Amino acid sequence: MFEGQPKGLYALALANTGERFGYYTMLAVFVLFLQANFGWSEGNTIAIYSGFLGVVYFLPIIGGALADKIGFGKCVTTGIIVMFLGYLLLSIPAGSSTIAAALMFVALLFIAIGTSLFKGNLQVMVGNLYDDPNIANKRDSAFSIFYMAINIGALFAPTAAVEIMKYAQNTLGVSEANSYHFAFAVACVSLILSILIYYTFRSTFAHVDVKKENKKDEKAAAANEPQLSKKEVSDRMTALFLVFAVVIFFWMAFHQNGGTLTQFAKDFTEQRSFGLQSMMFDVTNLLAVIFIVYSSFAIFQSKTGRGKVISGSVILLSLAFLAYKYGSISPDGVEVDAPIFQQFNPCFVVALTPVSMAVFSWLASKGKEPSAPRKIAYGMLVAGLGYVIMVLSSVGLGYDSGERVSTNWLVSTYLVLTFAELLLSPMGISFVSKVAPPQYKGLMMGCWFGATAIGNFLVSIPGYMWGKLPLVAVWGVLVALCLASFLFIFSVMKRLEKVAK
Repeated sequence: MFEGQPKGLYALALANTGERFGYYTMLAVFVLFLQANFGWSEGNTIAIYSGFLGVVYFLPIIGGALADKIGFGKCVTTGIIVMFLGYLLLSIPAGSSTIAAALMFVALLFIAIGTSLFKGNLQVMVGNLYDDPNIANKRDSAFSIFYMAINIGALFAPTAAVEIMKYAQNTLGVSEANSYHFAFAVACVSLILSILIYYTFRSTFAHVDVKKENKKDEKAAAANEPQLSKKEVSDRMTALFLVFAVVIFFWMAFHQNGGTLTQFAKDFTEQRSFGLQSMMFDVTNLLAVIFIVYSSFAIFQSKTGRGKVISGSVILLSLAFLAYKYGSISPDGVEVDAPIFQQFNPCFVVALTPVSMAVFSWLASKGKEPSAPRKIAYGMLVAGLGYVIMVLSSVGLGYDSGERVSTNWLVSTYLVLTFAELLLSPMGISFVSKVAPPQYKGLMMGCWFGATAIGNFLVSIPGYMWGKLPLVAVWGVLVALCLASFLFIFSVMKRLEKVAK
């Protein structure tokens, strides 16, 4: 699945992994930090949290427009520096005074501005790698790999945050409120690694960094760009905004993982797990399964006997590790806290990316691979199926019933939602990078994040329904929105596929 991809893809993906690791490390403990350090209420902290996320996803519109003027590389570098300053400010144990709160808000603003300059423009550079006709057919698979790299950072970030805080408290004797600053410092270190990767391997992608420093460069860049008529530009922009309208509702449904799905885990899901089932709640076991998945693919794809032997050895070692962990399970089971379900989505993304790529590669060999717009549509349908599972899990449950259901319901929902995400998110980013008119690539990638931001704001709607409507009705609204989006995008499919050719 990695064969034939340009080296620049891996350099950009690894640079993004470092930045995302820092970002999700900060997010993992941010709300808890606000409550422990400032003593603010849950409502106020969630409002700050959601507002920050909204700004983070809206500002890339400005960052993308700026990159179209001065170049993507300059924005990426500036973004990392500004983000670093933000995390550095968060790392300072300034106390709980008004000045400390002001310092924290300045830090959040720096992080949001830095992210707006970094994230979308890095993805545009990935897309630019595939403007070369010789590798243009690998664009979708490239964004799947890139998306997988993001989730590798997300998978380990919460564990890193918790462990560094425990070390600060138990070994260094730091109070709980101050231990959060050590977690924020981890983000600073990850950004240093990110910029080192970016510049060490910059030669592999420097040719796709569009710069307009002088007229000569501008003319050279223009000569290499396809010349589009006003109608073609209009058709492309219309298609993009139709997709943006649909993905708003995807992110509204998908990001319930931090809202109603977590509430369901807290109030209606079993709080202990036993036997084989309990192994799901240990991230090291999940990592072993990921090793098995990738090594299994490597056995079939390796061109040398040595490669097959190494892959087989990794599988055997991983199986031995899982057998050992199974033998060590306590008869009392393991405690299942609501936040632990957050680990399943990034785990499934990393584990299932090679599977999805293999399936689409096989379909491509048969000439039956769906277009990117069709994958996006199917993603909406699959997301709806994910919430059908929640409907089934909630039949007969009342808010005051005190009943709890198996953890398998939520895990299954996260699995189905991950399938939807793999169909929609990397394919959507790929679609934007391919269809956006050359002079608006940065701006259109920014608009992709703008649509995500609107979806994040709409996440609160099912939350307002919580406790007022039956659980089945709350999930039913999300099923209906996903189904309606699926039908809408198929109604304009010909227009979308026309511009995607």
